[in-house]
Amino acid sequence: MSGHSKWHNIQHKKGLVDAARSGLFTKLAREITMAAKMGDKNPDNNPRLRLAILQARKNSMPNDNIKRAIDKASGANTENFVAVRYEGYGPGAVPVIVEALTDNPRRTVPEIRNIFAKSGGNMGEEGSVAFMFTHAGQIMYPASIGKTEDEMMEIIMETAVENMESSDEGFIITTKPDDFIVVQKFLADKLGEPESAELTWLPNMPMDLDDEAYAKIEKLVDALDANDDVQKVFTAAA
Repeated sequence: MSGHSKWHNIQHKKGLVDAARSGLFTKLAREITMAAKMGDKNPDNNPRLRLAILQARKNSMPNDNIKRAIDKASGANTENFVAVRYEGYGPGAVPVIVEALTDNPRRTVPEIRNIFAKSGGNMGEEGSVAFMFTHAGQIMYPASIGKTEDEMMEIIMETAVENMESSDEGFIITTKPDDFIVVQKFLADKLGEPESAELTWLPNMPMDLDDEAYAKIEKLVDALDANDDVQKVFTAAA
């Protein structure tokens, strides 16, 4: 949408997804369980689990739910989910990436393809739009942390940060995917937990859409996110 800051766009999109997401805690719990099953159940020794717990807490998931999700990883009947990525174009030829956890890809593929088609888009092969994005870690701190841009620069110089953008709203810090967990922990020790921290897909050439086109993309994102297997949706909309 034109006339909005990058910070506003990120928060707006996250708010739309969170507000529309049915079964949010179920999706968060699934990621926690799978992270705990694939590695150490101590988040200090398991970066994926640490991130999953951070996201759960940012979405106000109760600690009891988090503990149950971790404990479930030890159960004999834990579902075997696999991480999959789907790519395609939404209405207006806007590139879209969908990340999912599914126990049955044969079920999930036609469901996602159908959502694309009903929204005026089409799902492509893996790799069909990923080259239009950069996979990166993104960490956001609000201006309320009380740091100047120079002070933040001094802090991030001590770790493997790719880029930092600042505005009146706060700071958006970008890392390479492999450096994300280390940087996030370093900054958390220095500044406290961030407002947001996630591995994301950043469009190389963001598309500035008018309100009508943006509304169509929002509708697609909402429909995708309503699918039980979908974890995250990324678009090239600015």
